[in-house]
Amino acid sequence: MDPSAPSKVRRVSTVRSRFGLQPNAPLDEEHQDLDHHELLWSRIRLAMREPFAEFFGTFIMVLFGDGSVAQVLLSAGLETAPGGNGFGEYQSISWGWGLGVMLGIYVAGDSGGFLNPAITFCFCLYRKLPWRRFPIYFIAQFLGGFCAAGVIYANYVAAINSFEGAGIRTVPPSPTATAIFCTYPQAFLTKTNQFFSEFITATLLMFVIFALKDETNRGAMGKTGAGPFFPLALFFLIFGLGACFGYETGYAINLARDFGPRLMSYAVGYGPAVWSAGDYYFWVPIVASFLGCTFGGFLYDVFIYTGPESPINTPWLGLKRIVRPSVPSSQRIKEPERSSA
Repeated sequence: MDPSAPSKVRRVSTVRSRFGLQPNAPLDEEHQDLDHHELLWSRIRLAMREPFAEFFGTFIMVLFGDGSVAQVLLSAGLETAPGGNGFGEYQSISWGWGLGVMLGIYVAGDSGGFLNPAITFCFCLYRKLPWRRFPIYFIAQFLGGFCAAGVIYANYVAAINSFEGAGIRTVPPSPTATAIFCTYPQAFLTKTNQFFSEFITATLLMFVIFALKDETNRGAMGKTGAGPFFPLALFFLIFGLGACFGYETGYAINLARDFGPRLMSYAVGYGPAVWSAGDYYFWVPIVASFLGCTFGGFLYDVFIYTGPESPINTPWLGLKRIVRPSVPSSQRIKEPERSSA
């Protein structure tokens, strides 16, 4: 064995700790002592395994979601399609996003499968996920959505040219808009309507996720919460949100899936209209997703959750942690492993 191996392992652990990750990467027991872990890329992978998982989990989610939107929109009315009316309908989009979330969680299982900065934030706030982990997960999720939108654009650029015209890129309310990469509100909505539509879907999202992850909730498929069925349960949740709340604003509920692809659409030629559309709607999914998820988590913990991790179950509903942040080591609670969302 390389005599410098122990120091290399310590450096990996140091990097991981700085990002709020557990010192040792989540590896199968049979993979822990293999020689290739001393190689440079293997050490980088060990140091950043969870952020890489969040990147690719979000990438897969947006790839399926935006891909479904592109296929339905760009093939609308196509008589040569099976059935003579395009390759899909609105329900196909709900399927695409639901499957994307489910498969993304499977990909990002070792990191927790959060795929959404607002959900990561709520697990930090309510379930003691280390706050130092939030920035690196945020960056990974944002870049995953951004890169996935680029792949979808590259794949469908010929179809977009055919639909709108070569070099023409428009956003709603243009009748030929190719609103594939991010959400746009219906023209009749006020700013309050826009915000409430996103807020309520984000609240539902977080409330149900906490229910599914609650190991004491018998309704969540048993003693261990939803367990291995969690990704499947999320498929139904996302499908339901799209089927019931998708009309007004497109149920963005996720900065990584909306702002990242929106920035990509701006970069590939859709122009400043991606920001000004809907009376500068672009900020609504960002703010509403964080506030809605925070409120949903608050509701679940106030009325249902009895575990010790939540600040709601501490003096002053958690405000004491802010006023007096130092907590004796004997009262610290071990971080739950693989807190998927």
